[in-house]
Amino acid sequence: MPTTYLSVTPVEIPAESAIARFYELTNLADAYSVNLPAGSITNPELLARFVFSQQASWIKGLMKIRDVLVAGFGLKTSAQLTEHSVDRQAERVGIFKIYNTTEHEIILGEDDKHLDFRLSVLCPAPIGHTGERHLVLSTVVHCHNRLGRAYIFVIAPFHRMIVQSCLRRAARAGWPQALPR
Repeated sequence: MPTTYLSVTPVEIPAESAIARFYELTNLADAYSVNLPAGSITNPELLARFVFSQQASWIKGLMKIRDVLVAGFGLKTSAQLTEHSVDRQAERVGIFKIYNTTEHEIILGEDDKHLDFRLSVLCPAPIGHTGERHLVLSTVVHCHNRLGRAYIFVIAPFHRMIVQSCLRRAARAGWPQALPR
């Protein structure tokens, strides 16, 4: 696979994304783009499910550490969120609640007492005459209190590594192909 499809690039949150101006005040906002090879699926929900299924084992280890640390503060753990996803699978992608889906974007996220966040998986229409497509994964976070601001300060570097890792692993695994028409 050409390296152009393995490159994950930090970008501005796309203006066409529903989360571009979601919160009046954001404590974290970032976006990463990756090119999609011709013939790849473009359905944002399927792309989100594929990306989030590409977690490295070190990410699972970090999540276990996170869960132990946040449980003492009464914050939602990944186990609690997973229980919800078993009960209502159609309304979640992994541990993330689905808030909205359009032809080109799915908005995921969660609200908790310390912060609210939204993730966007956006697969906009092809660029130019080449028909090249890309996927942009964006995150915005709004903190409610000092706990939220402290939490985001600590996890922000890990968040960025995790997002980039999942996108790179998805590209290496090979994006699912669209069915021929």
